[in-house]
Amino acid sequence: MTCGVFAQEDADSPRVNEAFKRAAQFLITCQDPATGAIHNRLRNETTMTSLALLSFAAMGHQPADPTPEGKAMKRALDFVLLPENQDATGYFGKADGSRMYGHGIITLALAEMLGMGTNEAQDALIRERCRKAIDLILRAQRVPKNESNRGGWRYTPDASDSDMSVTCWQTMALRAARNAGLDVPKESIDLAVRYIKGLYDSGNHGRGYGGFGYSSRGSEPSTTAEGLLALQVCGDYDSEEVKVSADRLLKTGLRVGDRWFFYTAYYYAQGMYQRGDKHAAAARKQMADLLIPIQSREGWWDGVGGEERQGGKVYATALAVLALSVKNHFLPIYQR
Repeated sequence: MTCGVFAQEDADSPRVNEAFKRAAQFLITCQDPATGAIHNRLRNETTMTSLALLSFAAMGHQPADPTPEGKAMKRALDFVLLPENQDATGYFGKADGSRMYGHGIITLALAEMLGMGTNEAQDALIRERCRKAIDLILRAQRVPKNESNRGGWRYTPDASDSDMSVTCWQTMALRAARNAGLDVPKESIDLAVRYIKGLYDSGNHGRGYGGFGYSSRGSEPSTTAEGLLALQVCGDYDSEEVKVSADRLLKTGLRVGDRWFFYTAYYYAQGMYQRGDKHAAAARKQMADLLIPIQSREGWWDGVGGEERQGGKVYATALAVLALSVKNHFLPIYQR
């Protein structure tokens, strides 16, 4: 890395910090005064609340902080932990309609919140709910599947097929729980890595660059960013799949208006940070250059395409914060 890159990164910090302040204020305004949930009154309330929790933590806030942000986190965490949000099997994805996507996100948030409870009782409840959620993920991975789908996850716990997007959220949740001391068999992580690598395309078939596909070999930007982050979080830093995918993303970058822009930005920023050096520097600068100009005066971001706009402003804002937060390294799952 050159001194010039460091200077650019340092110069970005004040405007990123200001963006964080406005984003936090916006998310607080989205908190339901009755339930503590943070959402846009659209759908997937538990999942959106969990994304908001992750973004607050990524900005450096904790539920025990005597600040507006800390108080909002405490109420949000209390909401996620309500018994009606997790069924008897440990599944979070049914009550709010988010299926296994939401289950992975909620479980990841709880795993990252372990030890951050405001008291021993809340910490114990976080651990209990997280343990049940992890067990559900492990059972879902053991559902009989053919070789091309084995090791991954799909929309429902009993699905016999798999896809990259759902698989990455479960993999991140498993890895975060394992990092936090919960019992997660290494073979489950290894199986997930095997499935993800099975979606890799080296780029030697006329495309010119490699990456990952969604449910078969391919090289889409969003799934390439997903695979890049998931493999590195699992400890795979120097494989061909990681090196080629990171170089491809360094070459192409992202553009506002890309399909699933905010979703991709989150995985891209965190995955390139894990790769380090020129990849991390380029992604960090690009995230600041792309995201800060499109933040509203009120602090929110919103999806730029029809598909992503359905997620609402809480979804886009939380993912934008997570994409910009690589400078902080507060969440254990994203630390190198």
